[in-house]
Amino acid sequence: MDKVETHLYIIGAGFAGQMIAKDLIRKGIFGHVAAFLDDDKKLIGTKIDGIPVLGPIDEVAPLLRVTAIDKAIIAIPSASSERIRSIYNSLKEGGFFRIKILPSISQVIDGKAHLIQARDINPLDILGRTPIIIPLHESLAYLKGKRVLITGAGGSIGSELSRQLLSGGCERIYLFGHGENSIVGIYRELHILQNEGVGEKASVVPIIGDMKDREYMKYIVSKTHADVIFHCAAYKHVPMMEENPVASIENNVFGTKNLLDAALEAGTSRFVLISTDKAVDPVSVYGVSKMLCEKLVNDAAGRVKDGQSFMFVRFGNVLGSRGSILPIFMEQIQNGGPVTVTDRDMERFFMTIPEACSLVLQTGGVGVNGASYLLDMGEPIKILDLAEQIIRFAGFEPYEDIDIKFIGTRPGERLVEPLWLDEEKPQPTDYQKILRLTNIPPRTFGLSRLVESLAPICTYTPGKENLYRNKDELLRLLRSAVPTLDDFYKAQEQDGKVVNMSNSVKVVL
Repeated sequence: MDKVETHLYIIGAGFAGQMIAKDLIRKGIFGHVAAFLDDDKKLIGTKIDGIPVLGPIDEVAPLLRVTAIDKAIIAIPSASSERIRSIYNSLKEGGFFRIKILPSISQVIDGKAHLIQARDINPLDILGRTPIIIPLHESLAYLKGKRVLITGAGGSIGSELSRQLLSGGCERIYLFGHGENSIVGIYRELHILQNEGVGEKASVVPIIGDMKDREYMKYIVSKTHADVIFHCAAYKHVPMMEENPVASIENNVFGTKNLLDAALEAGTSRFVLISTDKAVDPVSVYGVSKMLCEKLVNDAAGRVKDGQSFMFVRFGNVLGSRGSILPIFMEQIQNGGPVTVTDRDMERFFMTIPEACSLVLQTGGVGVNGASYLLDMGEPIKILDLAEQIIRFAGFEPYEDIDIKFIGTRPGERLVEPLWLDEEKPQPTDYQKILRLTNIPPRTFGLSRLVESLAPICTYTPGKENLYRNKDELLRLLRSAVPTLDDFYKAQEQDGKVVNMSNSVKVVL
């Protein structure tokens, strides 16, 4: 029996589409490039390198007679989310099951597109607002020839930062992480991207380690001679950290302190902490830990040497990160539902991971010592609306094919997450979507004293054995220092949800 050949349709006949076509033809193993689809009237009816250009896209896509093995690759880096959504719907109407896309931001860094960067289309590409396009080749100029250390490099933010850093001209990129598997994954991916011609050549060095080891962090930062540190590593899952509060403070607060002290001593030029909206008037142990990290960075900024700049960048949720609602919703849909939503009124600010990382990298270059920055997240999105859209993306109707179940908030969660305190007064900068905050010193606690009090709970200290891993004492200290946390816990206790956290979160049944 003759083998059925896969036909490939490239959506977009511009520079990106043409580069993808050349890649496909050169490799010759993915199928036959059947046609370009484009809206440009000057191109429709012509041929590019012998490949016909058909269009307009929305008219011709539903008319194509495709088989289950045929593929479409959307190669229009400048397309808005709305346009991608329209193209996607047209391709689905035409019978395409296999649709790939070139992510927009990373493709316009240096005017090049590579087949290796094409990935399966997902809800992020059509549900969110259109990300801004940042000329990373220019904004990363400050990293030319530098050594860059990324903590948490195997995570969602850290791994995307490292991908974009390939185009920064860095001398070395250090991938630091605690999880062996995640670091191996991004390390291999970066080498594949480099071998396919993505970005500039840079030495990529994986480092396995634990931020909680103070002496090790001093050793690593000094030996790597890191010029710039992007600190992404953190325990971040709110309900999990409510059940493991000591681990949250130990890793996030003292890990950050160890890294800051090492960077100060080694003379690191730039230090950028990735922070979160949950640090604003925190109501969870995780939120408190990140608020303390922000304060530690501001404190360190007051002790820098000439030429050093320490800062933090705060933003809300990113779509598609590990453990976030998007992959959870998709898994629930694949299992036939129901999709679980905490509350009808819960809403969050969202941004795509590539856009957030591009803005973080830009901030790292233009930010000044001691400044605090906030990414403009746009308007909040209701989680219920997002769930309904994702169900429709998967080809189902909410409540009919896939049910939605409301399960109530979990420990440490609130319906709305503010992005800033009123006193922080976010002000625009010269850079789109980057806001500067007014620094607010701790009003209800002394930073050094609180950190000193927390230390024997997280680290075994002779003479204070009774404090080691003492959750009750940890929570007492945090609640007395952070009124919003105390108020939230009191409300939970009054509602009969949380009655004791000495061993774990206990729910009244």
